Amino acid sequence: MRLRFWGVRGSAAVPGPTTVEFGGNTSCVQLEIPHADAVLFDAGTGIRNAGVELLAQAAGKPLHVHLFLTHFHWDHIQGLPFFPPLFSPANKVTIYSSGFSAPLKQALSGLMAAPYFPITFESFPAQVELVDLASPADLDFMQVRPIEVNHPQGACAYRVDTAHGSMVYSPDREHGDARLDELFVREVQGTSALVLDSQYTPAEYEAHRGWGHSTWVEAVKVAKAASVGKLVLFHHDPSHSDEMLRVIEHDARQEFAQSYVAREGWAVEL
Repeated sequence: MRLRFWGVRGSAAVPGPTTVEFGGNTSCVQLEIPHADAVLFDAGTGIRNAGVELLAQAAGKPLHVHLFLTHFHWDHIQGLPFFPPLFSPANKVTIYSSGFSAPLKQALSGLMAAPYFPITFESFPAQVELVDLASPADLDFMQVRPIEVNHPQGACAYRVDTAHGSMVYSPDREHGDARLDELFVREVQGTSALVLDSQYTPAEYEAHRGWGHSTWVEAVKVAKAASVGKLVLFHHDPSHSDEMLRVIEHDARQEFAQSYVAREGWAVEL
């Protein structure tokens, strides 16, 4: 089992010469499980390339994609209208969301409403199923449980448990809410990998309190408290260059040796 990163940025896509190493697309992560359906988390701009690769691997065979959305801010849904598997009637795409954010159908219909997009969400040829999670999603090959996190307008993280290992994906989370902080550490406890919001440095965070994001220092603190296997720092600020992210990775590893800064196109074994 491994994680593949198709988009690692937060807030806005920033392709360009200063983001070549770590990538400029926004949030999209694939969980690759042997002999299982395709599993994706979030539909930022990185999901387009994910879809291209999934179709190439399928080689004309029907796909079933399970897509878990954490919330509906632009950087987590902007790529969805351009997700290639949605354009074939042979494919099925099941989209999940939690009750910690907006209603799923309403949010996705609004994403493609006129005059913002030329076709409606209901126009995709693929078989699209929408699932509002009131309880964990129990699939044949994994269980996925939403975790409430502190973020403006609501959001969730996801804990995934499989026969091959476990992981938590939490791209947008601000620390400071005592109840949710305690819940989060408890839910993350002992996982193989933690993909966690680390958008700001501690100095930057002071000017961004209440914006819904955290720091690499807080991410390391959680990884230690929860005894995770690997910490993947994620949701990089648009202003963070490759050079800056290399420094953050170095500093994080001094505190927690199994720390990695997520890179677009990178895959990590769990």
